[in-house]
Amino acid sequence: MKKVFHFLLIISLAAGVVSCKKSDPPAPDNTVNFESAKQGLEAAATEAVVKINLATASSVAVPLTVNLTNTGLSYGLEYTTEPAAANNTLSLTIPAGGTSVSFKVKKVANAVINGTEKIDFTISFAGNPTVLGTTVKTQLSFSSITSEGSRLTLKGIAGAEAGSGALNSVFVDLSSNSMVNVKRDSWVLGFSSGTDFRVKLNNTNRTSAIKLSAKADLNTVTATDVVLNDLAIQLGTPESNDVKPFVNIDNVYGDVTKDIIANVSATDADNKVYIVNPSGGSHTSVLSLDNLLKIRILRKGNGYTLQYAKLKETTFKTLDITKDAANNFVFIAFDESAKVVNVEPSKAKWDFVWTWSVYYGLMGTAPYPYGFSDVVFVNNLGGAQAAQVATTTVAYADYKESNIATTTFKGERNVIGSDWRSTSPATGVKTDRFYVIKDAAGNVYKLRFISMGAGDAGKRGEPVLEYVLVKKG
Repeated sequence: MKKVFHFLLIISLAAGVVSCKKSDPPAPDNTVNFESAKQGLEAAATEAVVKINLATASSVAVPLTVNLTNTGLSYGLEYTTEPAAANNTLSLTIPAGGTSVSFKVKKVANAVINGTEKIDFTISFAGNPTVLGTTVKTQLSFSSITSEGSRLTLKGIAGAEAGSGALNSVFVDLSSNSMVNVKRDSWVLGFSSGTDFRVKLNNTNRTSAIKLSAKADLNTVTATDVVLNDLAIQLGTPESNDVKPFVNIDNVYGDVTKDIIANVSATDADNKVYIVNPSGGSHTSVLSLDNLLKIRILRKGNGYTLQYAKLKETTFKTLDITKDAANNFVFIAFDESAKVVNVEPSKAKWDFVWTWSVYYGLMGTAPYPYGFSDVVFVNNLGGAQAAQVATTTVAYADYKESNIATTTFKGERNVIGSDWRSTSPATGVKTDRFYVIKDAAGNVYKLRFISMGAGDAGKRGEPVLEYVLVKKG
């Protein structure tokens, strides 16, 4: 009898376990989608990058099959892909732990392209444990496009990592429905390509600097000229008459005339030495003399000459930098030597950037440096403008071309800033407002944020937004 009782007890417990599992909510499908439903490849461009994303990282490699359908052109004659396609089919793999894969479409040299050509890409197969999402088709037009709107997920994280301190800055171009991800720590200095001779620090990586007003020769600068604490960023310290916590970082409001490095003078003797901490540091960081750079910048024609060395080195190197009229800045990184790196897209090819950056908070009316996640800066130097609109004035769905005349556009880069979301309290995206963006070509878009992870069921580091064309420029 005891045996029967034990047997029935085991069955009962097993049934209870099964019952509990059945009551658990099912895990959401890990969907695979093209990053956008439409892209353009303008006449001056030689290649385009098409990206496919997973909703979440997969623990195993995910094989994908993408079919190509051509309109007005042939594979191998007018274009190729990287990796190569076979019989108008691409075989791709999202690696284990990854969230995306991309491929390139390249124009064949000297091919005759008239601008009406198109390629339709369709994800026809995705391996387990993924399922096809809602954007399994995308079209690449061999001409520039003016997007009528889309929903975008900004990939600020890298691989399976997530969190408020996302590793990428994401540059968004609404008219081409495209995004470019750039590692925040991929550069140190940005040299203006405008009519001025400004040089900016990388606030998205907490780069700090101080000026040695008495020094105009790198070889005379030694460690004894530097007080390490002068390079520490005083995060959370309010500004007052006696305390200047913003004194070693670039202007957080975007006023380039108030950046740390002075406008480069045509008189060489006026250009002093700066000490730069390229990797950033707050008052809680442990700074090291070994990581510091000493730099001096001169004009060379309509460009620059950068003199640089590690602080403890007794000789310096030089790098000549030519302005690039297609870009706001020429960006420089430092390894063993200084080198030009790609960061921002060309100034006509992005409207705003989502990123982490040293920004500001307020204690009463006193500002203080603060490391902000999910901050958005408008490409004001490239001609973009923006406005914040309260939904009590007009609902997002009702905003149309007739509303543009009463919309006050601003040219400051922080029109959006951090005002679109709340993390303290953690309520996420603010639904009482949306934004209107006018790009450099005169296209006007309305834009609202859908989720960002803190209190709105989104994912931190991957904010979701949608936008609609209101008026074509």
